[in-house]
Amino acid sequence: MLQIKNLLEISMEVIADGCLENGAIVAANSFKNYYSSEAKNYFYVWPRDGSYISIASDILGLKNIQENFFNWCLKRAEGFRDSGLFFGKYYVNGLKAHNGFQPDQTGSVLFALWHHYQDNLEDARKFEDLIKKGADGLARIWNADCFDLVATDLWEERLAFPDLEENFTYSLAACIRGLKCAGEMIPEEADKWWEVAEEMRMRLDEHFIDDHFVRSFGKLIDKRIDASVLALVYPFAIYEADAPEIVSTVKEIESRLVVDGGVHRYEHDEYDGWMFEGMHRKKGAGAWPILNFWLSIYWIQRGDTRRAKQFYDWVIERTDGHIPEQIFDNGIQISVSPLLWSHAMFVIASSFLGYR
Repeated sequence: MLQIKNLLEISMEVIADGCLENGAIVAANSFKNYYSSEAKNYFYVWPRDGSYISIASDILGLKNIQENFFNWCLKRAEGFRDSGLFFGKYYVNGLKAHNGFQPDQTGSVLFALWHHYQDNLEDARKFEDLIKKGADGLARIWNADCFDLVATDLWEERLAFPDLEENFTYSLAACIRGLKCAGEMIPEEADKWWEVAEEMRMRLDEHFIDDHFVRSFGKLIDKRIDASVLALVYPFAIYEADAPEIVSTVKEIESRLVVDGGVHRYEHDEYDGWMFEGMHRKKGAGAWPILNFWLSIYWIQRGDTRRAKQFYDWVIERTDGHIPEQIFDNGIQISVSPLLWSHAMFVIASSFLGYR
């Protein structure tokens, strides 16, 4: 418990270090001495990451971070006011650093808004413009069974194309929950958003093939498994933890993606975040703490504390002060450390286990 308490205090510091004066939340603060010079620079804003950090800040009782971030999303994120959409990553001043459309980021911000104001949703109306623009933006580009734009997955490694009627499972779940949250915060406009969410949900049901939810579904199907589909249970609550589709999906995740207790993103993942003379080495990925924490949350929701602690403790036992992006089984590869999203998921998983 003492180690967990200390790590929670470190998490508060790391989160504070990544929350900038203008409201931007960077994925990792590379200006800090604890940041490795060999790790990839993550001094960028991903609205998705910021959303999870906002949720962790709610749990930690940190103030101002959330509303400052929501204001940044509305007033600084390039293109949002016109499109209602978030595109890839941003420089801290709000200019785009990556132009790829990532639908889950808009859904995640809407969910984070709902989470922050869930005890009094009327207070969320101070960000009515952000809510309406985000929900309308997602609804506008949804075309019955897919988005009208080429979409990038949350790992920024694969694309879904409108002509192939493709969607990523994680992205679709984020958008469904985001639209539902928007309707709860602005009830008078809920019907139009919930209608789109229902179309998305019907499409999402098709993503379950054979024994698991696939990475992406369309005219061409990527049947490989991706641990991010755990988000269908938490945070997006599309399915119950004991739903047969989820139970069999988790069985496949544990069979294919858990290596010596650590959860990997997907099979044959090469990205390790390690730079050498400006080049990505890609010598094989490690386990991702965020995914261990995700699986821990899943097992808590299934009522199995022993299994939950098994995945949670695996990270804690391998963490020395800061939680990295990845954990490797060698002393050669160097990961981004600390990563704010890793610390945020640690805080969230800790709250499920009753440590916070």
